[in-house]
Amino acid sequence: MASSLPAPPLIDDALWARVARYARCADSGLGPDEWFPVSIDAARARHEAAAAIAVCTGCPVRAQCLELSLRHWDIGQHGVWGGLIAADRARLRRQRSADHRGRCPAPASGTIVRPLLPHVLLSLAKGSGAP
Repeated sequence: MASSLPAPPLIDDALWARVARYARCADSGLGPDEWFPVSIDAARARHEAAAAIAVCTGCPVRAQCLELSLRHWDIGQHGVWGGLIAADRARLRRQRSADHRGRCPAPASGTIVRPLLPHVLLSLAKGSGAP
C-alpha cells in the first residue's frame, strides 16, 4: 500500500547516492567537452553545452543535482549541473545568499536539503535573471 506521507528530505550522503543512481548524464554518451563549456560568455557557454543541458532537461534528479552543485561549490563551480552552466549557478548562489542574508546560517554538510522550486529552475535554464 502506498503511503500518502511526503518523502523525507535527504541528507548529503543519501542525496549523492540518489543522484549517482538516477542521473542520466552517466549514460548519455556525451564526452567531457560537452559537459564542460570553455567560453566565459554565458550565452556562448550555454550554446557549447546545449547537448548536456538537453540531457538534464529530462533527468529525474535534476533538482537534486543542482542542489548538490550549489552546496559543494568546490566541484559544482565547473561544468553543467542540473541543466545550468557555471555562470547561471553562480548567479543563483548569489541570489540565494542575498535572499537568506540575515535569516539563519548556511547549512553545514549533512543537513537536510531543500530542492529548488521548479519555476526557479525553468527561469534559470531559459537564461532569465529573475524567477
